[in-house]
Amino acid sequence: MANRLQKTLEGANIKLASVATDVLGKSGREILAALVAGETNGVELAQLAQGRLREKIPQLERALAGCIGPHQRFLVAEQLAHVDFLDAAIARVSAEIAERVRPDEDAITRLDTIPGVGRSVAEALVAEIGSDLTRFPNAKHLASWAGLCPGNNESAGKRHSGKTRKGSPWLRACLVQAAHAAARTKGTYLAAQYRRLAARRGRAKAAVAVAHSILIIAYHVLTQGTDYRDLGGNFFDERDRQGVERRLVHRLEGLGYTVSLQLAT
Repeated sequence: MANRLQKTLEGANIKLASVATDVLGKSGREILAALVAGETNGVELAQLAQGRLREKIPQLERALAGCIGPHQRFLVAEQLAHVDFLDAAIARVSAEIAERVRPDEDAITRLDTIPGVGRSVAEALVAEIGSDLTRFPNAKHLASWAGLCPGNNESAGKRHSGKTRKGSPWLRACLVQAAHAAARTKGTYLAAQYRRLAARRGRAKAAVAVAHSILIIAYHVLTQGTDYRDLGGNFFDERDRQGVERRLVHRLEGLGYTVSLQLAT
């Protein structure tokens, strides 16, 4: 719906999205409401900006100097009403979900400590795998059931495609979403794992691998009843410290440098 709204504004030569990060934010809604009410002066509209957006008032004035017609005002009003309707529906559904998962609140709170796993993903995890994982003998069984482990395609002693097999599409989608969010965190084990794999295998495969790690972590968090304890963003470097040193020294020597290592004090 936000894209449709932006398209309508673009048709009126109003470039609000090029200046405001969120067209449907507080400042954006004030400006759009004024447009629907009939205000066309870009200078007056720009003065409705709030917070940090006021630093961009000169750019806003140029972006709002469009030519919006009656039919476009009507469309913007209808689209804003649709957005409000959807927000209200989401709020009602979220309230219903919160009520239904109340018995598993402790599990959701613990899952929320995993980087990339917010409240909504934690609720989805509990909905898909439950909070009692005793039916899975270990974390590997859970990953296999979810279809988030490498496939076993071997013939005549040769390994072929390691493509993951089919599992729950809803569970996979929310875990991959969490993996991408974890990849953007700073100083975490999951972010380091994503960068390490993305450099060699590509972003898509790295996201699936991190999703697998999140599911394994979720299994241990739920079965052990503890919060997540991060290993740190330098885990892989510290695990093979000497190997990292050798590789970096070798690269520098290849560039013609003489390297002498000394620990910082």
